[in-house]
Amino acid sequence: MTSLSFLINSILLGIGLAMDAFSVSLANGLHNSTMKQKEEVKIASIFALFQSLMPMIGWICVHTLVEHFQSFETYIPWIALVLLCYIGGKMIYEGLKGVEVEMNDGTLLLQGNATSIDALSVGFTTSTYSFIEAIASSLIIGFITFLICMMGLKIGKKAGTHIASRASLLGGIILIAIGIEIFLSHQLKI
Repeated sequence: MTSLSFLINSILLGIGLAMDAFSVSLANGLHNSTMKQKEEVKIASIFALFQSLMPMIGWICVHTLVEHFQSFETYIPWIALVLLCYIGGKMIYEGLKGVEVEMNDGTLLLQGNATSIDALSVGFTTSTYSFIEAIASSLIIGFITFLICMMGLKIGKKAGTHIASRASLLGGIILIAIGIEIFLSHQLKI
């Protein structure tokens, strides 16, 4: 693979994988329109970290535990669905009750895991890469994810100031919709 095609492939993988994280970032921005830059960087970094790690973990699994990983792959959409529906449902419930949803580190880690777990399967597509190429691709994916999540947070914050009273409801609906989309796309092989 030439350097240019490797770079283009890694960027396109990053963009594709970051779309779920973008949507969740948008929901987080909607939820907290007064979020500080430090919090934005933290959220985007968590999503970028997970999006970088998952393809690498998948690559390692392909090269070591391929039989076990293939059996686990069927559970990936279920895990994403349950995690995102739980977080989204909690946001909707607390939004209806008028309770402020706390966006703590545990919630962010759950979101990061749920939006990136399908990236494990990218390890199969990059299995022909050398270890160094796999790391480089994972870092590019993480960088792209960071940029896209920062954009989602900014857009969500801007929109959140206009719909503040219903932002938690909308954010929760978005998270549940993402979980359903991940689940259905894996089940229907879209």
